[in-house]
Amino acid sequence: MKMVAPLEVGICCQNLEALKRFYIEQLAFIETSYFQITADKAGDTGLTKGAYQVVRLQSPYGERLKLLEPQTAPITANHSDTILERKGNVYLTFIVDDLAAMLAKLKKIGAELLSGDEIVEVRPGTYLIFARDPEGNIIEFVEYSDILGYRPDLVGK
Repeated sequence: MKMVAPLEVGICCQNLEALKRFYIEQLAFIETSYFQITADKAGDTGLTKGAYQVVRLQSPYGERLKLLEPQTAPITANHSDTILERKGNVYLTFIVDDLAAMLAKLKKIGAELLSGDEIVEVRPGTYLIFARDPEGNIIEFVEYSDILGYRPDLVGK
């Protein structure tokens, strides 16, 4: 496979506006597009039988999230106590330069912290926190002491 653009991730949501605000205001995404798909066009996609709306958001680094809100409210997901105990759990990873500031921001807005109130050193030089966005999606924030050791392909970027 030859990809022609960075990876995009789609997230089903119940409140598109609230989730959009979180990713824009807290994680510095920008809105790149908004559109509605009618029920007659949606049927063949496998996404939903009814209409839905989509907002595309782009990170400062170029990745995109597609927030999709179906006309009929989606079924609420059952959360597990730990991330890896439920098959199908997925999460977004954001690699940041100041994990302490990110943790402080998440605490300030009252985000659910899955990894506790402190930064976790998961292995030497690799620090993380797990949280949930306003709709319960799992998000991870990671800081590496040596980002180029982790991603040497980023040299010169």
